[in-house]
Amino acid sequence: MGIVLGPNQYGKAETRLVAVTREGDVHSIKDLTVSTALRGDLAATHLTGDNSEVLATDTQKNTVYAFAEQAPVGEIEDFALRLARHFVGAGRAITGARVRVDEHPWSRIGGNGHSFVQAGNEKRTTEVVVESDRAWVTSGVRDLVVLKTTGSEFRGFPRDRYTTLPETDDRVLATSVTARWRYQGDGIDWADSATAIRAALLDAFATKHSRSLQQTLYAMGEAVLLARPEVAEVSLSLPNKHHFAVDLSPFGLENRNEVFHAADRPYGLIEGTVLREDAEPPAPAWLP
Repeated sequence: MGIVLGPNQYGKAETRLVAVTREGDVHSIKDLTVSTALRGDLAATHLTGDNSEVLATDTQKNTVYAFAEQAPVGEIEDFALRLARHFVGAGRAITGARVRVDEHPWSRIGGNGHSFVQAGNEKRTTEVVVESDRAWVTSGVRDLVVLKTTGSEFRGFPRDRYTTLPETDDRVLATSVTARWRYQGDGIDWADSATAIRAALLDAFATKHSRSLQQTLYAMGEAVLLARPEVAEVSLSLPNKHHFAVDLSPFGLENRNEVFHAADRPYGLIEGTVLREDAEPPAPAWLP
C-alpha cells in the first residue's frame, strides 16, 4: 500500500498586535489578531525533517510586527495583502500564503485624543490568499449581536411524535452574525465597503418580516449584493439565540409576551451563502 503526503500548510496563529499611530496629541490604534499560513513544496520537512525551505513560524510572527512599524497598518485588507505577497516572495518553496486578520475596534472617549473604549465583542475580519501574482480577498464581521422584539414568526413546520415546540406568530429574534463576503474586481475602498455592507446587513435584519431565520439570512445576503457590486457572494452563519416566554401561571400571572428566558444552548444554527449567478469562481478563497 502506497502512502503519500496530502495537502498541507503551516504558520503562526493568532499573533496579537496593537499598533499606535501618534499624530501630535491625537493618537489612533489598530488592535489586531493576525494568523498566517504558508503552503508549497514542503514535502522534505514532512518526510525527512529537512527544514531548509521552512520559514519559521516565529519569523512569520516577527514579520507581522516589523511590517506594522515600517508602514502604517491602514485597512486590514491592505495589511494582509502586503504580508501575503511578502511571504510568497520570501522563498522558492512557498507558493501560496493565507493571512487572516481580525480587528478589535476601539472608539475615542469624548474629545480626548489618546483615550479609548471598547464596547462589545464585534470584530471586523479579513482573509487574503495569494498565489503567484493572484490575490483573493474575503472580509467580514463576527460577533455582531442583533435582536428584534417583533416582526418574526415560526410556524407551518412538520410535527411528529417528538415535536414539542409551539408555533408562534410573534417572537423575539436574536442572533450573533458571522458574515463573510468575497470581493471581486479592483480599486475597492475597503473601509467604505465594509461600512456599507454592515449597514445593509443590519437594515435587512431590522426591516424584513421574518417567517424563518433562513428567510432572514437570504434577505441579508441579497441586500448586500444589491447594494455593493464589488461583492461576489456572502456567506452567513446565524445561531438562533433563543428567547423562550417564561410560564408565569404558577404565580397567578399572565405573561403578555414580555418576559423571556434567554437560553445560550443548545441553539439552532442557520448557515448559507448568497451569490451572484455570474460571480467569479472562488478558486482558493474559501479553502481551509
